Formats: sequence, structure tokens, C-alpha cells
Amino acid sequence: MTPPTLLLTDPLFLKHEPGQGHPESPARLRSILSVLARAPIEGTQVGQPRSATEAELAAVHTSELRHSLLGLAGTEAQIDPDTHTSPDSYDAALLAAGAAVQAVEEVMAGRARNAFALVRPPGHHAEPGRSMGFCLFNNVAIAAEAARRQGAERVLVLDWDVHHGNGTQAAFWERRDVLYQSVHQYPYYPGTGAAHEVGAGAGAGFTVNCGLPGGATDADYGAIFQELFLPIADAFRPQLVLVSAGFDPHRHDPIGGMVLSERGFAAMCSATRELADSVCGGRLVLLLEGGYSLQGLSQSVHACVEVLAGRRDSFPTGETTSDMAHALARSREALRPYWPML
Repeated sequence: MTPPTLLLTDPLFLKHEPGQGHPESPARLRSILSVLARAPIEGTQVGQPRSATEAELAAVHTSELRHSLLGLAGTEAQIDPDTHTSPDSYDAALLAAGAAVQAVEEVMAGRARNAFALVRPPGHHAEPGRSMGFCLFNNVAIAAEAARRQGAERVLVLDWDVHHGNGTQAAFWERRDVLYQSVHQYPYYPGTGAAHEVGAGAGAGFTVNCGLPGGATDADYGAIFQELFLPIADAFRPQLVLVSAGFDPHRHDPIGGMVLSERGFAAMCSATRELADSVCGGRLVLLLEGGYSLQGLSQSVHACVEVLAGRRDSFPTGETTSDMAHALARSREALRPYWPML
């Protein structure tokens, strides 16, 4: 019997309240769950996550950050202009990080064929010593460290959020056991993610950034995957693939400046799943990051869950603009010394 696609979520995630008018609102997850309930997908199973342990958090975050966030438990606080907490935020963040670890454990053990952790707060901006950008703990980095403890020698983290995952990049900047790949709008918040940012020391070449100007299409993202991400990932041969799945590149998103469609996200998910099928037995975990158009977010998540459960989508054909082609060329040039196939 084929193991299910595991969906991990919990009502506690709806109790993280960054404040009235804040884009990272509980309505985001509520909309996702509503669409999944109205149009259930065969082959999926909803599971109950657990909270992260202190040791799991400590694998990524400094003791100063952990103690600082613990001190905010049960309170309303402003960490920076973008990042606010409510009384339940700390517990929700612990559960989001734990869901990321649990998704890895279930997939690595073969009890789930793949998984999607439908969590909030998001995580990819949280640096080892700093919470920022709506994020408290870095869920995907914590998941990657869990996979390493589970025996994965090489882990791929692929980030398609419209914002660069500065926190994830910082966590693995000098590491070659975790390959970080990000396509994002650039220049844009948080200001990192230039093509020349490729890692350092032992990790040189294991950070892959492609920053695109606003207006990128499904076909543009297809070119990034086919000509940059997938060739490097195939050579890296990860034993687990993690995705920081942000849906703010959607064409209706009020924050991002990209024009992706639901089927564009499904095509990215399909390409990533095919990679996982070919190199690591299908071991693939998606973690929810951004996405602020309720309709665009919920429909795109639904499309990706369909792919996880078996559907295939392809990128549309089309010419990339000269600006997009130049951005891709800059990234390929920066990475070619480390990945000669580019």
C-alpha cells in the first residue's frame, strides 16, 4: 500500500496574531484549510504535529535567541517593525518548528511518501541569532538539521518564496552538506540574495541564488529550474528535498511583484517531486512560508498538494525577457566554478 501524502497542521497556528492589518494573518491558513476541506485530495492524510524540543531548536538557534523568545511567551511584543507576537505566538512557533521536524521524520521513515507542513508563523527569515521578517524560528533550517541527524548526508533546501531566505542562507553559509537554492525578487526585502552570494569556506558553491526583477512569469521560473536549480541538484544528489514554499510570487499577491499562476507553483512542485523521485526515493517535504493573497495562496497550495498526491504539471513554454535572461546568466556565471555543467 502506498504511504499517504501527510498534511500537518493544528488549530494553534490560528492563534498566532501579529496584529490587525498585518499581512501574515490567521486568515491565510484558514483559507488554505477551507479550500482543502471543500475539495479534498485523494491520497492525503492530515496529521497532528508535535512541538520542537530544546535540542532541535539549539541545532540552529543561539541560546540568546531561544531565551529571548521564551521570555515573550504569553505576551504581546514587537520584535521589529514587521515581526510581532501575541500570547500564543511562542507556542505556535514551537509547534511550527516541531511540525517541520515531524514531517522529515515521517518521510525519512517511509511512513509518508511526502509531506506538507501547513504552519505559521513562517521561518526562512529567522537567522541563528535573530528573529525577523514575520519569522520567529527557522522551520526549514531546523528540519534540515533533523534530516542530518536522521542519517541524510546531503539535504537540499529549495526556496521559491518571493523574498530571499536570508536566515536559511546564514545557517548553512559555510556548509556543503546542505545545498540552499533560492529564486526571489531582487533587489527586495531583506536585501540579500545577490548572484555572487555563493557561500564561503567549505560551503563555497553550495548557496545558489537567482534574484529576478519583478514581473517574472511561470515560464521564467521554469527556465531557472531547468537551467540552474535542477542540474546542480542532480549533481548534488540530495537524500531529502525540503521546500520553503512561499506563495507570494503569485500574480495577485499584494506584497510581491511576480506574476506566477497556481499552475506555475504546481509546475515547480512537479519538477521538485520528479527530482526527489529520481535521486532520493521521493523524499520531499514542503513547509509553508509566505503568500498574502488569500485566493492565490489557497489555490496554489491546493495545486501543490495535488502534485504531492500524484498529479503532474509542466512549465509553459515561452521566451524569457532580456532582464530575466541576464539574471539567470549572472547566477550561472557565479556558480560555474563550482558546478562545471552550467
